Amino acid sequence: GEYSALCFADAISFADGVKITKARGEAMQAAADAVDTGMVSVIGLGKDKVAALCEMASEQSGESIQIANFLCNGNYAVSGATVACEKVGELAKPEFKARMTVKLAVAGAFHTDFMSPAVSALEEVLGGVEIQKPRIPVISNVDAKAHSDPAAIKKLLATQVTSPVLWENTMDLMLSSGFEEAFELGPGKVTAGILRRFDKSAKCTNVEV
Repeated sequence: GEYSALCFADAISFADGVKITKARGEAMQAAADAVDTGMVSVIGLGKDKVAALCEMASEQSGESIQIANFLCNGNYAVSGATVACEKVGELAKPEFKARMTVKLAVAGAFHTDFMSPAVSALEEVLGGVEIQKPRIPVISNVDAKAHSDPAAIKKLLATQVTSPVLWENTMDLMLSSGFEEAFELGPGKVTAGILRRFDKSAKCTNVEV
């Protein structure tokens, strides 16, 4: 999504966007194949409780797990070793009163240090790509801030694969920065639904593709 935004903002060309995301996907798949990991969505808890849940699951499983996607209050995705993911599923309801957990159909523990082996390959392909100053603000998933310096954008894109997605902070910034209307390019209306968790009156048009 962030690469699509950078392309729309004329910071990268469409061809370079395809080249980078292809290399990124291949590198992340290789990192995922190297170790048994996964992701779990935790529904019905605040981020502090989800962090405590991850800590308990790590202690009891002996493996690492952490919040990987801060979507919105009550909806956080965690990433880590498969045994730690299973432990989160066991502990979430009885120990923390979560509404539910859902194992995500993904290849590995994205947005954690488990993806570290992918960084060098991504940095290599980014090194051969020219990034321009975006014509409109593009908020980074890494720090939930808009950046205009091409070198900073390039560094953040490499960091992104091992950093949690700060979607919650991104929505807060967007809604407080003269927001008028959002457009979600489908399939589905997940992002529109999350947006309305922040502001029920927020206008969002879904475009199925």
